Formats: sequence, structure tokens, C-alpha cells
Amino acid sequence: MSMTTTWNGGWYVPARHVPSPNFGSRPPATLVTLALVHSISLPPGVYGGDAIERLFTNRLDWSLHPYFESIRGLEVSAHFVIRRAGGLVQFVSTDDRAWHAGASVWQGRPNCNDYSVGIELEGLEGETFEGPQYEALARLLGDLRKRHPIDAVAGHEHVAPGRKLDPGPGFDWARLEASLGWRDVAFAGLAAPATERKDA
Repeated sequence: MSMTTTWNGGWYVPARHVPSPNFGSRPPATLVTLALVHSISLPPGVYGGDAIERLFTNRLDWSLHPYFESIRGLEVSAHFVIRRAGGLVQFVSTDDRAWHAGASVWQGRPNCNDYSVGIELEGLEGETFEGPQYEALARLLGDLRKRHPIDAVAGHEHVAPGRKLDPGPGFDWARLEASLGWRDVAFAGLAAPATERKDA
């Protein structure tokens, strides 16, 4: 698939598009250099259904589950969600700023939303993820890097330590790195960037 058929502006053609109103402009001349991996399930530990899409599009019925009452009024989004079977949904153009990281810092640089792409894996922090999710994530990251100068992949837990725990210990960072074969990109879930490890 060529660049022109992979992307339509900041929209990833292979994904299903569900535009969210929860986005804003990136600061002028800001490059997207960070891919930020999250996990989400609504209610926590429950997979399938449309609750995530409804949350990200401000259409969630807060009365449907006690947990929803605890997040009533929340306005958030991510650029992408990868479902358990590998299905990919895009909510915000990668040219725009999604609302996924909150208060965050990466390598001394605050406000990760400004310069990152947020990718949510359907799952629960501490639990494992599915093979099709890793495959979809690797494909997506490969195509993202063709469009944006991404030089790091981190988890929400790495940019908001103490506040966030996702994607958690169940996420296999070594598997992701091996599938991509990137030797010049920092993977926050590993002890050190590939270029700094002895096996590099």
C-alpha cells in the first residue's frame, strides 16, 4: 500500500473512522515524535460493545453501569483504539491533538498530548493482550513512522508515573520491539533503548 493510499491527510485509511469532538490543534511547528500506548476497557475488564466509542464521542449513557457514574462528564479521546481481535478504530486525525495523556512528561518534556499519538489497546492494565493486537499495533506504528518522525514508544505509565498504570506488566514490550525491528527508537518498557543495550 502506497503512502497516498495509506493516509488521507492525518486519517489512516485501513482504520474505521469514528470522529471524536474531543481534540484540538497541536502547537505550531510541533512534530509528532512519540507513540503513546494505553489500555482501556469499559467497564474495566469487560471487552466488546461500543462503550469506548461512545465515551470518545461524548455519547456514553452514564446510567448504564455504576462505573460509568465515576467518570460522568469525562471528555477524552485517543487517536486510535485496537480491539481484542485486532480491529482498528481512529477517532482523531494524527495531525491534531487528541486528549489521552493528561498531565504527562516524556524525557523532561511536558504535555505529551502536544507531540504524541495516543493508541489505546482494548484491555486491562496488568492483564495480557492478544496476538492480533500486537500485529495491528506493529502495522500501525510502521505506517505512523512513515508519516511522522517517531523516535520513541512509551506507555501511559511511563509519562504519568504514579497516576497511570497502563498498559501495565501484561504488555510485552520485547515482542513489540522484535516485531518492528527498530534499532533507533526508544522503547520505554525496556531497560534501555536498543542502541544502548549490549545485544544491539
